[in-house]
Amino acid sequence: MVGPGTEKIKRNVMEDLLTQYETVNLSAVKVWFKAGNIKDFPSNRGGCIKYKTKQIAIFNFERRNEWYACQNVCPHKMEMVLSRGMTGSADGVPKIACPMHKKTFSLVDGSNLNGDDFSIATYPVKIEGDEVFVGFLE
Repeated sequence: MVGPGTEKIKRNVMEDLLTQYETVNLSAVKVWFKAGNIKDFPSNRGGCIKYKTKQIAIFNFERRNEWYACQNVCPHKMEMVLSRGMTGSADGVPKIACPMHKKTFSLVDGSNLNGDDFSIATYPVKIEGDEVFVGFLE
């Protein structure tokens, strides 16, 4: 049986989880983690990897010839769903829309494009040959 206390505990666990995600700028990268091969990620959609305790969504914007990575957890509903969101652009800025509530986030800087207070962490991606790497601080 699930009661109101269970929901509160779940929310607290997810909020604690959310604190581990922090945007990494290209100049600060200390570790390039091999996420997989290009063919492992669907074109113009997202895929998900695990790095240590983090779930990271990776997007192959084939139509833009660009790659992006961000946290997979939606900061609004606290669910691991961003890799399954809809990709697109808003005023030329690549974005991801959460599949649960359609809130949109910039894949460039993680800002919330709906004007809400919450944002997402983003990570640099590099392609070497046919391999995809995501940059982390540690």
